[in-house]
Amino acid sequence: MKKEIIREIKEHIPFTFFATLSAIILTAIIFFGMKIQNLQSTFEVIHPIHLFVSAIVTAGIYYKYKNNFIEALGIGIIGSILIGSLSDIILPYLGGNLLSLNTNFHLPILEIPFVIIITAIIGSIVGIKTGITHFPHFFHVFLSVFASLFYLIAFSSTLSLTYLAISTIIIFIAVLIPCCISDIIFPLIFVKGKCCKK
Repeated sequence: MKKEIIREIKEHIPFTFFATLSAIILTAIIFFGMKIQNLQSTFEVIHPIHLFVSAIVTAGIYYKYKNNFIEALGIGIIGSILIGSLSDIILPYLGGNLLSLNTNFHLPILEIPFVIIITAIIGSIVGIKTGITHFPHFFHVFLSVFASLFYLIAFSSTLSLTYLAISTIIIFIAVLIPCCISDIIFPLIFVKGKCCKK
């Protein structure tokens, strides 16, 4: 298990780094170029999309190794919401305040629970039914980076292009660890005994 985890982390690093840079460039263009006014609403669209993708991968990987629909559904829902909230909200919130950006705390699962839960359920079912366990890492990571950056922008009272660039390190860590956990480690720690499917 340890070797597999190390290998997967190494494989995630280049995708995470490139996705982080791409998302920062796109976010800077949108924020400083297009001057979008309602950034909080934008985040509340990006965050559920990220959870949807995360649920597909998490539930799909669990179902691949253990053929149990209910368990895979539960793992997909819980894993995507908990770890998605960690990467999109909690870590950016902590990092933003560490950089003195005066970042406010905003947790969608408490404010729009129906949307978040339904999104995770649908994503989990898609993962179980389609078996998409090799969902492109770049797309998943990009959405997570994009959501994390938009959280910093939407809920921070002090932000500049310089701070956005410095945030790269925070976002990189906030995405790499949770993505590895949600896609690989989280579903597999609940798989016991022989694999039911290959």
